[in-house]
This record gives sequence, C-alpha cells and structure tokens, in this order.
Amino acid sequence: MQGATQVLVFGDSLSAAYKLPAEDGWVALLRERLAKRAPGDFEVTNASASGETTSGGLTRLPDVLETGDYDWVLLELGANDGLRGLPLDVTEANLQTLIDRAEAHGAEVVLLGIMLPSNYGPAYAQPFAAMYARLAKENDLPGLPFLLGGVADDRDLMLDDGLHPNAEGQKQVLDNVWEVVAPLWDLDDMETAP
Repeated sequence: MQGATQVLVFGDSLSAAYKLPAEDGWVALLRERLAKRAPGDFEVTNASASGETTSGGLTRLPDVLETGDYDWVLLELGANDGLRGLPLDVTEANLQTLIDRAEAHGAEVVLLGIMLPSNYGPAYAQPFAAMYARLAKENDLPGLPFLLGGVADDRDLMLDDGLHPNAEGQKQVLDNVWEVVAPLWDLDDMETAP
C-alpha cells in the first residue's frame, strides 16, 4: 500500500492561525476535512511562521523540506514583503526560488496569492497581486489568486487588526483553498460542506 500524500503548508501568519488556537486555523481545518473525506490518505504539516517574509522563507525552506518527503507544497508567502513595501522584483525572485527549491525536492507547488489592503495604493498593490498570477502561469502551477477572497472585505470575518481572519474567516479561507486542491487531489467529486 502506498503511503499517505504528504502536504506541506509553508506560509506566514495567514496560515499560522494568528491570535487563534491552532485548531481554528485553516490548515488544521484542512487536515480535519481531509481526515473525514479520505481517512489516512493525507498528512498535512504546517511550517508557517508569523511575520515570515519571502527572504526568511528562503532561509528556512531547505531545513523544512528535509523533515519529510513532501508531495505538495502550499506556498503562501509575500504578504509581509508587501506590507513592508519591499521591492516587488525582490519578492518575485524570492518566490521563484522557493518554487524552484520545492520542485527540486520533488514536490508539486500550489501558489496561494495575496492582495494588499487598498490603502497601499494601486501603483504597488496592483502589480503585487499580478505577480502571483504571473508566477503561477510561468511555472504552470495551480494557484489561488487571493487567499482571503470573500474574507478580507468582510469585517465580521476579520480580527480587529483588519489583516488576519478570525475563526469564522478561517473557514472561508479553507473553502478558498479547497476549491483549488480538491480537483488536484481527486476530491472534487466529494461533498465540500464541513
């Protein structure tokens, strides 16, 4: 019998259940949903770290990849680069290197995109969002345009900081991710309600 599909989530506070119990985060909810839908078929490791930038991710990823034989890497980084106004070409180059390293390790990558709050201005925020679509296209990766789609613009689903999802928002984030991964993992014919 073949072993379980190994999934690594490699992100920042958006994937690290910031200010919430770990079990309320979308990664824990993904693990739960997979256990119900396909018992024993998937193992999900969350190596996300609050405050992580793409350059910090580059430093950490090699050691993290050595911790398992990962089939999939769900890559969710860049938000902190954007919030700090770091040069987009640097962020994009770092994301490309992260993709290359994960693929060199034998993993398939799903790119989870981020959009910046509107107060960052279109001159930076629009090319920032477009960067994820471009990377997904150039690398032929499955991607999610905006991890917080349907969440970020709903104050009832966000913490008071306006940047991170609350426990209810995490459920919508899971649904966003599920739409991308379910077909990849042959789970799209299954009921998607919790």
